[in-house]
Amino acid sequence: MGSNGPIIACFSGLASLLKLRLAATSNADGGKYPGGLKRELMPKHVAIIMDGNRRWAKNRGLPVQLGHKAGEEVMKRIAIKCSQLGVKVLTVFAFSTENWLRPQEEVGFLMKLFEQVIQTDFNELTRHDMQISIIGDKSRLPKSLQSLITTAEESSKSNKGMRLFVALNYSGRYDITQATKKIASKVRDGILSAQDIDEGSFDQHLETSQIDFPNPDLLIRTSGELRLSNFMLWQLAYTELLFVQKLFPEFNEGDLLEAFRSFQQRQRRYGGV
Repeated sequence: MGSNGPIIACFSGLASLLKLRLAATSNADGGKYPGGLKRELMPKHVAIIMDGNRRWAKNRGLPVQLGHKAGEEVMKRIAIKCSQLGVKVLTVFAFSTENWLRPQEEVGFLMKLFEQVIQTDFNELTRHDMQISIIGDKSRLPKSLQSLITTAEESSKSNKGMRLFVALNYSGRYDITQATKKIASKVRDGILSAQDIDEGSFDQHLETSQIDFPNPDLLIRTSGELRLSNFMLWQLAYTELLFVQKLFPEFNEGDLLEAFRSFQQRQRRYGGV
């Protein structure tokens, strides 16, 4: 079977179990808004920090690669469920600028995994009419991955369904820095005056400027960690935060519905009354 045979066989069984568990948590009556969710109160933009893949694998004595593969499967199912529930934008944090500090073998695996996801999972997601985009500094990514990203974005740009943004080599500080550089360059060239710089103009230079709803309504972070980890720092100013104890490969559709129920019970005042 080769050196990767046991890993491949293990993941094949693992993927089947994940699919069964996700299917089991779907709403029993087939309704589009189960569990008392209200259509008019659904978050328009949901962001997810997909944390815990490595710990999930290590807790089970599995290679970390299997944790990332399990997380990939969950991400796809959650994206489809969000689309079915009427979420307009989903942004997932897949690889941060700090993740380059991980072992070279793991980083190399992740780059190959991202290529595999684009070639396989993205095809399934576009069949759900999703428009797919990548945010982050693509220049450091492998050329082969950059090429696949361009193809995926181009092939899905005419889709009218949910917009799926995958943050690759992204961080909130990077986003703010690159926006500042763009604005400074326009001021230097006389295209923009310093007096015209405000929150609105700054928004227009962020990586999320192309999104109809650039600021997430709800942020979900798995694994029990209580921090933002340098993710969308500007955009999360008034986002509702939800921290889940489960590791990301354990996160299922039932957990997503519970997150939406929690969101719909909150009152958002944006600093007012």
